[in-house]
Amino acid sequence: MHQPRARRRRSGRVHPAWGVAAVAFVALVGAAGFRAAPGVLMVPLHDELGWSTSLVSLAVSVNLVLFGLTAPFAAALMERFGMRRVVACALLLIATGAALSSRAQAAWQLLPTWGLLIGLGTGSMALVFAATVADRWFVRRRGLVIGVLTAGSATGQLSLLPVVAVTSDALGWRTALLVVAGAALAVVPLVLALLRDRPLDLGVLPYGAEPRPDEGAEASSPLEAASPRVAPAQAPAARGGAAGRALAALRTASRRPAFWGLAGAFAICGATTNGLVGVHFVPSAHDHGMATTTAAGLLAVVGIFDIAGTIASGYLTDRVDPRLLLLAYYAFRGVGLLVLPSLLGPSVHPSMLLFVVVYGFDWVATVPPTAVLCRELFGSAGTVVFGWVFASHQVGAAVAAGAAGVLREQTGTYTAAWLGGAALCAVAAVLSVSLRRAPRQEAPAPTSP
Repeated sequence: MHQPRARRRRSGRVHPAWGVAAVAFVALVGAAGFRAAPGVLMVPLHDELGWSTSLVSLAVSVNLVLFGLTAPFAAALMERFGMRRVVACALLLIATGAALSSRAQAAWQLLPTWGLLIGLGTGSMALVFAATVADRWFVRRRGLVIGVLTAGSATGQLSLLPVVAVTSDALGWRTALLVVAGAALAVVPLVLALLRDRPLDLGVLPYGAEPRPDEGAEASSPLEAASPRVAPAQAPAARGGAAGRALAALRTASRRPAFWGLAGAFAICGATTNGLVGVHFVPSAHDHGMATTTAAGLLAVVGIFDIAGTIASGYLTDRVDPRLLLLAYYAFRGVGLLVLPSLLGPSVHPSMLLFVVVYGFDWVATVPPTAVLCRELFGSAGTVVFGWVFASHQVGAAVAAGAAGVLREQTGTYTAAWLGGAALCAVAAVLSVSLRRAPRQEAPAPTSP
């Protein structure tokens, strides 16, 4: 008699998908250390070595571009070689790049370390890792899981800001970079020991899935494969070239206007988070007389509220039209950037705290609805397509990081950068609400043999 390759978990036992998600969360936190470093270290690099803001911003821009462009290929590599191998190698690249950056004697040396090594390492995990975990291990609660894992990435970045800032003040910026390297390196053994690639490895179905009557049958449509009622047979690791699969997904997706709408809106998301606030909030606050450690602490508070905001966004994504959520998120973000120039000053006041709270709730709340829309619109290729959409996110961040540095040097303030970001948010809101969703389909009810 044919024995099914995957079995259902006994009631009352915790599904192993939650353990995989927990390991992924810790890995994303450990990889996030460098994302906290550039904004905090710009001031000491300028004061100690005289390196210009625009030159350091260039290294950050290279990092952000590679961070994004690596993502779709990383998604394909995870299909080919498994999440565990790819994530472990990515963490080693981050640790190596951060450690070598601590030995830099000239600004150009940040390009191969901050830019190349750390860009490739962070891009090999990034948010495609979160989307891959959710897609493989969960049928129900996908939006929630993407929200939680996204919070791990963004919160790890922002919560490490005070650690990097205090270490830099007390022991120097080189020691702070070694702390970043140590954080990434410490997670590698956990990933190798506990991260599992697919439910099939443990002989279970994804969380929330029910076995099909014919366990070997293929789904009749991508939407049926994503249905919480049934699960297709668990596919083995993909074979063939990862680059070819990534480029094929891009060719197919790029023929549809929905892809360009998602990519354009997400590019603006990256510009107004990682590119502007993540890199330039601390230097901008310093321009207004605020201590670097105080400004870093405010960004850490953004990270605290980001946890609640992103998890809530994942919960809402499972229940509310994702396009409407994106419209609201970009609108709130635009208002925040519009008023930010009037809030900056030497001390922290209630209006600034309100901005921090609102921006925290909104920081990466865009990720769950964007990832779910990719899955809904592009079916089984949705994870790789999300990798390309995420690439646009990081290209937007890179352009904004570099442009804001140039504007600061030319005008003496960041005001034009903040107002430009607010205008871009209005564009992203329009692009998001204009997307046309794929029609929802119910999976057919099981029939008797």
